[in-house]
Amino acid sequence: MGTNTQVWQYVKAYQWSDMLAMARNNKADPRQCSDGCSDRLVVITGATSGIGYATARTYASRGASLLCINRNVEKSRELCDELTREFGVRCRDIIADLSRLDDMHRVGHQLSQLCEPIDILIHNAGTYLTRRVVTADGLDTVFAVNYLSSFVINTLLLDKLRSQSHGRVLLVNSEAHRFAPWGLHLDDLCWEQHRYSGLRSYGSAKLAQLLAMQTFVQLLSGCNVTVNAMHPGAVRTESGKENGALYKWYKNRILERNFRSATISADALYYLGVSAEIEGVSGKFFNLTTLENPAPPALDRAAAEKLREVSLALGRLDDPLRSSAPCHDRESARNPRGDAPIAEPGGST
Repeated sequence: MGTNTQVWQYVKAYQWSDMLAMARNNKADPRQCSDGCSDRLVVITGATSGIGYATARTYASRGASLLCINRNVEKSRELCDELTREFGVRCRDIIADLSRLDDMHRVGHQLSQLCEPIDILIHNAGTYLTRRVVTADGLDTVFAVNYLSSFVINTLLLDKLRSQSHGRVLLVNSEAHRFAPWGLHLDDLCWEQHRYSGLRSYGSAKLAQLLAMQTFVQLLSGCNVTVNAMHPGAVRTESGKENGALYKWYKNRILERNFRSATISADALYYLGVSAEIEGVSGKFFNLTTLENPAPPALDRAAAEKLREVSLALGRLDDPLRSSAPCHDRESARNPRGDAPIAEPGGST
């Protein structure tokens, strides 16, 4: 939670109209994009189930090449075989556990070495836990997977993204960021000192992701690379399957009883990744495809800067402000889809 001054600032900034808009937008259908996606590279984390799986199929059906970052080897290979067989597209994978810092770094470095531009990068991997689980690196699992993995990968990709002539980064976020209404515990992001709850930890991780979005928008300023976040709608997923029988019963029988198919999330992510209507739009939060105001703590620039400093330390990263290359010179650039060979990620099929 922020300081008393911050909390008071947040209280003054909350608007009933924003909450009413959220309730109204939750019932809306996403905008559709009919444009194709041939010859574009789409990177998706957590693509073997739920929103990630539906999104991978949607992009593949429009001709995109896929690079999927998954934890389960067997499911990942089955996914790539399925997409190649059904849609005739190229599908590769990187096998990684995005709760582990070593794997986050490995993914970031492998993506940064690709010879082709990353047209669309979708950070979808996530988890929801009702009890605190500590990773091998001593981090809270929900914090590591839902927030830190995207922060680490994006940071390691900055030079590549800045060297491209285009690109879109999409964060699968959540309206649950509103469950951290008074900000983050920046001195205790891994819940060692404060009482843990599933909703609070998940909401805080999603709020952190929105705050970090401000940082990456600033770092990519002047480039033709955008960063946006979206709430994927109330849809049925496999998130939370690691929790106990009571939670799973509640989720299946009550919570998701009237939820919709993950295909609406996939349609929204396709629109946000491809549609010309949002060309150049960056740093925004969408409820599916409807622009929406996030909660006031997500707009706190001072908190975003403090979070950046803490995240660099937790993620074992150098400060990109000291080393980032300049933006790509689009006037003198060669065709980004020249005949240069494509580097193969480790574990690819």
